Amino acid sequence: MAQEHANAGIPRRKLLATAAPIAAIAAALPTTGRAAEPAGGPPAVRLGIIGLDTSHSPAFAKLFNLDDDPQHVPGCRVVAAHPHGSRAIESSTKRIPEYTEAVQKLGVEIVDGIGPLIERVDAVLLETNDGGPHLEQAAAVLRAGKPLFIDKPVAATLADTVAIYRLAAERKVPLFSSSSLRFGGGTLAVRNGSIGEVTGCDTFSPCSLEPSHVDLFWYGIHGCESLFTVMGGECESVSRTTTADFDLAVGVWSGGRIGTYRGIRRGASGYGGTAFGTKGTAAVGMFDGYRPLGVAIADFLRTRQPPVPPGETLALYAFMEAADESKRRGGGPVKIADVMARAEAAATDRLAKLPG
Repeated sequence: MAQEHANAGIPRRKLLATAAPIAAIAAALPTTGRAAEPAGGPPAVRLGIIGLDTSHSPAFAKLFNLDDDPQHVPGCRVVAAHPHGSRAIESSTKRIPEYTEAVQKLGVEIVDGIGPLIERVDAVLLETNDGGPHLEQAAAVLRAGKPLFIDKPVAATLADTVAIYRLAAERKVPLFSSSSLRFGGGTLAVRNGSIGEVTGCDTFSPCSLEPSHVDLFWYGIHGCESLFTVMGGECESVSRTTTADFDLAVGVWSGGRIGTYRGIRRGASGYGGTAFGTKGTAAVGMFDGYRPLGVAIADFLRTRQPPVPPGETLALYAFMEAADESKRRGGGPVKIADVMARAEAAATDRLAKLPG
């Protein structure tokens, strides 16, 4: 997760069908080479990691590279990593030596630069903890035509998030991003209809802040991801109440449904929530480990189809951006459509100024 917390946690009704543009992306993907999978199995997708400043990097390397581990996810192999993503957030950069050593022990080659990394791999996991440099990092991968998974947050701002997804669509390169919270068994059961039609949901998670990011992008995204997994992407407006230690973001979804996210910075926390449906209620938002996300990544690379529709991811980030805007307005409601319109305009400017 974005930081090392003692508490850990994870993720609505049916998985949404992938939109037609994603099928077009899959069809346009260039054929790439593969790394040999040990024990005579099929060739493995060669993965590269950008950013060794998060525990997710060695966690994914272990999932994909340790064949005898009970959590092993077959079909992929992390073969190279570029340690540095950002040097701006000290809590992240100080971990690089430790995590570099950890992935080296898993047979991963350490390379100096994104260019040399791209040359060695079929696909990339963008793990840099700091979302600030993600647009430039993602652009290098997408321009090379390599499928890309971006660990949360997609970027530090909604405008950069929109720009990344727009660039992927223009280049016809498969892309998806998610927190591990989206793939918790209980949460997916609700998404798949276990309590009927979802009428509402309340989630919670730790919510430490990082000044360089939209408030909820940094850590509150975990609980917000669970909320959107259950409720879907049709949020229309957001209101936020905030204090030094707590946040409460209230969203109004299509059909008058209400979903809430509680962010916690003091006292007991953890990850969880309750979903409400036409046939019952259920616990959601618990953390089931990283393997479910690893399986989703491997399936994504096999099918070239993102398990999370781009529109739903953009709606999630618009929700969190709207919560910041509501905070600036003293808690008043903010329309998602207004936030997205501003971000689309800013994304055009960001792409125009992007190096290369």
